[in-house]
Amino acid sequence: MTFPIRPLWLALSSLSLIACSAQAADDADAVKKAFSRQFPDRQVVSVAPTSMKGVFEVVMQGRQIVYTDARAEHLLVGELIDVKKKESLTEKRMNQLSRVDWNSLPLDLAIKEVRGQGSRKLVVFSDPDCPFCKKLETTLAQLDDVTIHTFLFPLAELHPDAPRKSAQIWCASNRTEAWVQLMRNGVAPQQGAANCDTPLAKLQELGQKLGISGTPALVFPSGQLVSGAIGKADIEKLLSVR
Repeated sequence: MTFPIRPLWLALSSLSLIACSAQAADDADAVKKAFSRQFPDRQVVSVAPTSMKGVFEVVMQGRQIVYTDARAEHLLVGELIDVKKKESLTEKRMNQLSRVDWNSLPLDLAIKEVRGQGSRKLVVFSDPDCPFCKKLETTLAQLDDVTIHTFLFPLAELHPDAPRKSAQIWCASNRTEAWVQLMRNGVAPQQGAANCDTPLAKLQELGQKLGISGTPALVFPSGQLVSGAIGKADIEKLLSVR
């Protein structure tokens, strides 16, 4: 049996690419060590070279991106712009980092509301005392053919009574109705109903893992995570992305 012989230039080119990849990995590892020495209280998730010579991207826990030189002696905080393409490389990278694996979400820990056929899917992290969450709910009420999974995500530091209300809603005999009545009609949950096990602690951990620090936060099946009370047109558009 004979094997085709690749041209010498192609073999050398492949070796060159392997060498470059290995060098890039070594450089990134060295930068990570240097950065960790300079900032021992910061947990580094990844380091990678950028298209700007001598500048490295550092991703820290919480999806924070900064840029540094090879020795981590200087930091750049802000957006890295590709002038030719007229795009923010930082924003593009943040969108990649914010992608959520829809199939990993614990939907059994969510309040489920089906509107119409419910064929479209949406996850919302929401706080019962958050005014922007209530604004979003008025928008969600206008949607049809959608299943909304709401994760109770009370921000106690901003709304001290939100954890109690969240527990009351989860423990209600009809939690979907209790949620809708509070958020869209202003009807408070029944007093003294918070007497069951709730998923609130698990959902706080999930939110921290996903880098969610405010409400509302929406997750679409495409994996896109969007913060804020966005409008109906934007939601409809994002629901159509696969």
